[in-house]
Amino acid sequence: MQIRFKRAASIALAASLAIGAAPAMAQVMVGGAPMLPTKDIIDNAVNSKDHTTLVAAVKAAGLVDTLKGAGPFTVFAPTNEAFAALPDGTVDMLLKPENKAKLTTVLTYHVVPGKIDAATLLKQIKDGGGMASLKTVAGGALTAKTANGKVMVVDGNGNAATVTIADVVQSNGVIHVVDKVLLPK
Repeated sequence: MQIRFKRAASIALAASLAIGAAPAMAQVMVGGAPMLPTKDIIDNAVNSKDHTTLVAAVKAAGLVDTLKGAGPFTVFAPTNEAFAALPDGTVDMLLKPENKAKLTTVLTYHVVPGKIDAATLLKQIKDGGGMASLKTVAGGALTAKTANGKVMVVDGNGNAATVTIADVVQSNGVIHVVDKVLLPK
């Protein structure tokens, strides 16, 4: 009985993560805008009203050209609400020119080299006995796991972000929208 439940839960999780994974089947919408698989990460992100803070931060850090590059990249993209949940003044402090290095570290901590779609991530979690370690461009590690039928990404401080929209395919990688800002240790 328990094996059947775990298998059903795995199938349900995979199905929920796959929603929007195939652009030919359905147009993925993020922040009220269609995300086109023919556009790169930046060209899609600037159209999402839910990612204006992220886009401003990427510009302030000078990462636009990098994220427009060939990649491929996997980006765990925090929403405006995720940035707003940080302690008061954190975003303003990070956006100051003198804090560019720190901002760059925070942003690149959300980027993993390669294209890791939901199916690949779930396989890594399964193969890892319930957890997968992801090395970020910043050099730190994120831990991916599942909880209550959702994929969670945990930062070096133990804070967990939930993937709210998976498999937003880009010409140079994939975006997974998350509900928290991940911070390196």
